[in-house]
Amino acid sequence: MTRTHLPGILAMAAIVVASNILVQFLYGQWLTWGAFTYPLAFLVTEVMNRVYGPAAARKVVFAGFVTGVACSLIGTQIVGEFGPLVTLRIAMGSGLAFLTAQLVDILVFNRLRHGVWWRAPLIASAVGSSVDTALFFSIAFSATLIFLEPGNDVSWAGGALPLLGMGPEVPLWVSLATADWMVKMGLAVLTLLPFRVIVGYLMARVA
Repeated sequence: MTRTHLPGILAMAAIVVASNILVQFLYGQWLTWGAFTYPLAFLVTEVMNRVYGPAAARKVVFAGFVTGVACSLIGTQIVGEFGPLVTLRIAMGSGLAFLTAQLVDILVFNRLRHGVWWRAPLIASAVGSSVDTALFFSIAFSATLIFLEPGNDVSWAGGALPLLGMGPEVPLWVSLATADWMVKMGLAVLTLLPFRVIVGYLMARVA
């Protein structure tokens, strides 16, 4: 690790810690506050990738993964009203989704890095965010994966409700995943400007 990578590592760790805390607090019916901070992890990965290359981006991702695992381990030891704040399935889903999605983001970004400046971060964020949402919510809440933690009752997440309260009937966790994905897609667009500004600043410093 070099000193130039440290800000990215610290930023990623801060985002992961903040998201693990904020996910405990609801925002409306379908989201938690963590849904608004977690997508910033893609911004950090893509800035590091653009300025320092994929190897540096992977270092930042692995630092975030280790931080996430530590947060999950702590969460399993904190008992709330309905049991541990973090179950085995949530811990597995969170870790696997984060690592896979971030590495996919790096791969897609590299394939597109020589095009117009906004294409790589936008498409990489969109693909990585989609992978993240699909993996996390299916691993954590899908009834078909109950064998991962038979003692964890996730039947509440499988209750059939209209999609986001107004569409066809789907399991509750599908609505939660859809709302989460929509926020990530919105932030993929909104973070293009900070991406441009931060990259410009860092590129000027390393030039």
